[in-house]
Amino acid sequence: MSVGHTAVTTPVPDEPVIVCETPQDECGVRDVLDRLGDKWSVYVVVELASGIRRFKELQRAIPGNISQRMLTLTVRRLERDGLVERTVYPTIPPQVEYELTDMGHSLTHLVKTLADWSIAHRPAIAASRAAWDAAATEPTTEPATAT
Repeated sequence: MSVGHTAVTTPVPDEPVIVCETPQDECGVRDVLDRLGDKWSVYVVVELASGIRRFKELQRAIPGNISQRMLTLTVRRLERDGLVERTVYPTIPPQVEYELTDMGHSLTHLVKTLADWSIAHRPAIAASRAAWDAAATEPTTEPATAT
């Protein structure tokens, strides 16, 4: 493990990082991170944090041209996880609205914190990437070996 990884994963004394009963259990962390780490879930949560949205409103508000199928899958998964509530009104055609549940709203604070961190560190990350890319493209100074 690299020094950088060790610094991140080394627990602070008297503060467990994450304690699980078994390695296979993973405390449900992977399951939640898989949901929130997909391409569209955070966008949906951020948009619904502003209030109730109809399907097409939600689709138009999400950057990146999310397809109808992908938005449907995303809101269904979030609904299954208890983060989004779907309400269908018996009209023709049916009107469907989505809103965050209380648990979904509690997630918005974490998403905002992550977004704030991202904005604050964007210049440093860009500089680090540029330095790494420059170092990775420099010609090596190793002597050529004879064959």
